[in-house]
Amino acid sequence: MYLSEKKKGIMLALFGILIITPDSLSIRLANIDSWDLVFYRGLIPFLCLFIGLLFYYKRNFLKVFYAIGIAGLINALIVALTNITFIISLENTKVANTLIMLSLSPFMAAFLSWIFLKEFPKNRTWIAMGACFIFVIFIFYDSYSYGNIYGDIFGFITAFLVGASGVAIRYGKKVNFLPSLMLAKFFTMLFTIFFVKSLYLNGSDLYIIPIMCIFFVTIPLALITLAPRYIPAYEVELFFILETTLGPFWVWLVINEQPSLKTIIGGSLIILTIFIHTFIELRESRKSALKSTDLLNN
Repeated sequence: MYLSEKKKGIMLALFGILIITPDSLSIRLANIDSWDLVFYRGLIPFLCLFIGLLFYYKRNFLKVFYAIGIAGLINALIVALTNITFIISLENTKVANTLIMLSLSPFMAAFLSWIFLKEFPKNRTWIAMGACFIFVIFIFYDSYSYGNIYGDIFGFITAFLVGASGVAIRYGKKVNFLPSLMLAKFFTMLFTIFFVKSLYLNGSDLYIIPIMCIFFVTIPLALITLAPRYIPAYEVELFFILETTLGPFWVWLVINEQPSLKTIIGGSLIILTIFIHTFIELRESRKSALKSTDLLNN
């Protein structure tokens, strides 16, 4: 079955985000130090990607690796930093707060695409962006009163980095960025190895850490990394709305971690804003596609 570029991008992003939704829960269930956790989230995905890419490309492995260029190197550094800021955020605030901040990544991507790629967002995107930032300030104020502002700020930084990564991939869309993701995981190990307290795993961590790193990190990130080759970066980031809603749900279901009322209100307004914006974008995109089809038929 033939799939258009748009459909390929949507399917890659959709499946990637759906698979990654239990990631926050697995982080909560892990019983190791934060730096140890980040190190493993670098080591295991690095080994998986290295073996997978080496097996797939064989003699062309180094050629494909060197082909990532400056965009791939920048992306690797951004993703490595994202791995660290995401864990710091989750360790210092509620899962819902971190994932609500992460849902802002489409607007970060749109803003950065405007600056670096000259992909100009529509006026409604700027309006939606402004509204979401107001709601974020509302959540920040609530978190400050609970002492969670530190985690929320790192969640906001994570959203910015996720958006930047999408733009870097979009910039080098003709390049295979999976080797860049592998390099990012190597950088993650390199950044955190000096802070590791112990690499010894016992009890439930013996299966939680490998499952997390393979199924909730490596596979979904590989799919999400491929998606911006087919659709704009901010469209990929829009799928993070699913993680924003499902991630806290899994955490509430299993360990009963509940966000504050103000976080629920602010988060709901952010999700609603992004949903309305996405709905309008998709409707206009479909209208444009139908017009193009009619012109071709005539």
